[in-house]
Amino acid sequence: MGGRRYIPIIVATLLIVAGQPVLWAIARPYYMTQITMSAYYALVVIGLCLLMGYAGQVSLGHAGFFAIGGYTSAVLTTCNLLARQNEVPITCFRSLGLLVERQDLYGQAMLCFSPWAAFVAALLLTAGIAFLIGLPVIRLKGHYLAMATLGFGLIIYRIVLGAPVFGQADGISNVPPFELFAGLEVNGRPPYRVQNYYIAWAAVLAAMLLAINLVHSRVGRALRSIHQNEEAAHSLGVNTFQYKLSTFVLSAVFAAVGGALLTHYNGSIGPSEVTVMKSVRYVSIVAVGGMANLWGALVMAIALNVLSLRGNFGTYDDAVFGMILIVIMLFAPQGLLRMPNLRWISTWFSRRSYG
Repeated sequence: MGGRRYIPIIVATLLIVAGQPVLWAIARPYYMTQITMSAYYALVVIGLCLLMGYAGQVSLGHAGFFAIGGYTSAVLTTCNLLARQNEVPITCFRSLGLLVERQDLYGQAMLCFSPWAAFVAALLLTAGIAFLIGLPVIRLKGHYLAMATLGFGLIIYRIVLGAPVFGQADGISNVPPFELFAGLEVNGRPPYRVQNYYIAWAAVLAAMLLAINLVHSRVGRALRSIHQNEEAAHSLGVNTFQYKLSTFVLSAVFAAVGGALLTHYNGSIGPSEVTVMKSVRYVSIVAVGGMANLWGALVMAIALNVLSLRGNFGTYDDAVFGMILIVIMLFAPQGLLRMPNLRWISTWFSRRSYG
């Protein structure tokens, strides 16, 4: 029976594979680019769905974790260490294979950290910061936690906007492709559109698989008990603080993965990825999909992000997401897919996920 939880994963995989040639056949290659970018943003939503829907914690700072992942990868893969190549730390990094030589836009030699080293550093840094931030703020509840994480997001935004190392208002460009293995690389150039479509969706499906297994484990049961009644869960011996903190760190790492991969895909990152409205957007998407509905959150993440990336909302983009959050909280607090007319969709996935 436990294997039935993977049926939605199989269905999603088939839809992804079938959808790629359709996108290519309708002569709209940029659709594939938008869906690929939306997949990376969906990683943030999946982590936030675990935090909000299962641990019952609201975060308005996940754009900050997304930015930490992206900016760390960007800084480490674009900093030129050639002038310091004889210094002891640099020679140690080089001997460990953490540095690579490449050329910048003008053909000048550069010595930078490899994308793999930068990616691992981004995840470790994000996890460490999330742990340090979570130690004090995760004890807060309700709007107090939301305000604390909002403050964290604002701090990250001001640092990014003011520090020259992060490019200030211009951001960081010339970020190299992320070479994975067997000729695959995270690269947004036209010849790599198809393989990056599959790379992005492979990352999303891997995140969904991890999240689904977590939800169905002993940890998931503990998180659901915390969400229902934290005091009762604590009285039954559940270490509520540890579970909430671990989920907070995991959700931050999900966001960092999305930020780092999207940065390599776009070849750049800017301060627009760190704004408060970005965090509000992620919360809105989780609310629309359903607080404890991973598949609903994923579907809404793709749909709403594609609409946003295509410019459907124009200059009112942020206002639309703010309005969506208000409307959902007023008329469908359990999520759009749990409204009577659409409940069958959520039921279909739930029966197979919990079968």
